Amino acid sequence: MQYQNKGISKKVQLELYERMLKPRMVEEKMLILLRQGKISKWFSGIGQEAISVGVASVMNEAEYILPMHRNLGVFTTRNIPLHRLFAQWQGKASGFTKGRDRSFHFGTQEYKIVGMISHLGPQLGVADGIALADVLKNKKNVTAVFTGEGATSEGDFHEALNVAAVWDLPVLFCIENNGYGLSTPTNEQYKCEHLADKGKGYGIESHIIDGNNILEVYSKVNAICKRMREKPAPVLLEFKTFRMRGHEEASGTKYVPQDLLDKWGARDPLENYAEFLRNSNILTEEEEVVIKKKIIHEIDAHLKIAFAEKKVDFIESNELEDVYNKFDYQEVTPNLNVKNIRLVDAISEGLRQAMERHEELVIMGQDVADYGGVFKITEGFIGAFGKERVRNTPICESAIVAAAAGLSINGMKAVMEMQFADFASTGFNPIVNYLAKMHYRWNEKADVVIRMPCGGDVGAGPFHSQTNEAWFTKTPGLKVAYPAFPYDAKGLLATAINDPNPVLFFEHKGLYRSIYQDVPPDYYTLPFGKASLIKAGGDITVVSYGAGVHWALSTLGKHPDISADLLDLRTLAPLDIEAIYTSVEKTGKLIILQEDSLFGGIASDISSLVMENRFEYLDGPVKRVASMETPVPFAKNLEDNYLSKSRFEGALLELLAY
Repeated sequence: MQYQNKGISKKVQLELYERMLKPRMVEEKMLILLRQGKISKWFSGIGQEAISVGVASVMNEAEYILPMHRNLGVFTTRNIPLHRLFAQWQGKASGFTKGRDRSFHFGTQEYKIVGMISHLGPQLGVADGIALADVLKNKKNVTAVFTGEGATSEGDFHEALNVAAVWDLPVLFCIENNGYGLSTPTNEQYKCEHLADKGKGYGIESHIIDGNNILEVYSKVNAICKRMREKPAPVLLEFKTFRMRGHEEASGTKYVPQDLLDKWGARDPLENYAEFLRNSNILTEEEEVVIKKKIIHEIDAHLKIAFAEKKVDFIESNELEDVYNKFDYQEVTPNLNVKNIRLVDAISEGLRQAMERHEELVIMGQDVADYGGVFKITEGFIGAFGKERVRNTPICESAIVAAAAGLSINGMKAVMEMQFADFASTGFNPIVNYLAKMHYRWNEKADVVIRMPCGGDVGAGPFHSQTNEAWFTKTPGLKVAYPAFPYDAKGLLATAINDPNPVLFFEHKGLYRSIYQDVPPDYYTLPFGKASLIKAGGDITVVSYGAGVHWALSTLGKHPDISADLLDLRTLAPLDIEAIYTSVEKTGKLIILQEDSLFGGIASDISSLVMENRFEYLDGPVKRVASMETPVPFAKNLEDNYLSKSRFEGALLELLAY
């Protein structure tokens, strides 16, 4: 390798050597501990240290880095105490995830590092969000995010690069092209000669860098970052390197030709650089011995600390409490003035007032800016808040959900409009695997609201009519709101935006312009987990939410002789099960109406909870009424008979007669 040290001081050159040596020596120790069964898994970055160390060395302390499995050099260059890393790898409480996640699946605000999840790609979009927050706050920062050549085949890679390009975000996309995705060689992963060529398709500046040459990595990345800080725009870097060990130690390297291992072994970034420093009279043998002894002592001392720590205790209350970030609900009561408005107006008004109240709040979504969204919720918002805070997005739900997470990580709030709730499927992974698990994994908030226009009875067919709340009520870490009335929608939306936890906010399209109510024009909040008693009676308990509440009201209106408790759940997670228990204790009969199809829906869980905990009060079987087990049909006659409203009256009368 040819080393060019022009413009790099001897002090920095020595620092780079020590910074590469440290992760190498830590890894060598970890491989011994792995064989001894003292850690459970290891993803080796031996042979790739120059990339992690070079990039981390040119980044400012305030700039975020999003590393991968093989980037130990990022963590050590950021001077994370080794005993905390060792505790993390042993599943100890003093690690960064309290034993809840392993290896490098963690983040730390203290060191401005955001770790990966196993799905790889979403962290690229998270980097977009972090960089966007810096741009909005006029901070001249770069965000560096790592990925392997394998993850460049994921849709998240395409989406994240496209968003960064369109928004001119200062994201340094670092591809470590190390030859293999587990056992799949690069010639079976992509057809282009160089992954850096992909930058052309996005209008992104791109470079190929020798990932085993620390001085080339340091000097080129340093120059690029200086430019990016002054003129924000993304840059794609392909670091050519090689993975000298298995994907993880258990997988081995039998599938790798020996001549390839020999070729890259001769290009070892640490050994070659040390030889260069010795030949340049920058590093003496005596200095080398001193540096190695210092690192050995540090490793041994910190291992003692980690080994001395007891195994993590299981405390059920702690585990449950850490699923969500603590939220101190502040009730804001409105004055007595009201105006009669539609559900769509209440949501728009609530969103506007939240934007006025939270200067750090950003709205993102397809067509939400000048067009005002397909349902005109954000019409006129550009004039009030500008395009920086009301942002049209490309059609890339996954990247925008991830970017919303990044905004939250970097101290902002995000509301994303999912154009239709049905489209959440293309953003499903970052919702259920990133947002939902952030606080439980590494104590980080996910201050994100995803608005979900949903529901049928509007003749929109299978892809614009789903009410898919059950996809998310199943997932610990998410909150789910589903208001049926304008008053509730406005107050619950305010609370959702105040809450530092991820909220799926369902808005029924069929109710947008058909339901009116007297709503206070000023700002107010309503609590999550508190059902609303719409009607009171003693014969039967009717539980519903969303459009189902109005279907139930219509049916009960036809039968004034039926004395029913009608509960509108308003939020599904948290669920006000106590209100249901109280009503069932009074009436002895329960019927649950949902628009979603039956199997696996919220009605099933409510039924089970009541059967398990209030069985002795029941005077009949719990009845569930739901839509058919088919996709939502388009033709009116088909949809009318698909929907649960067509079957509710008969089921209600049948249960009353039991």
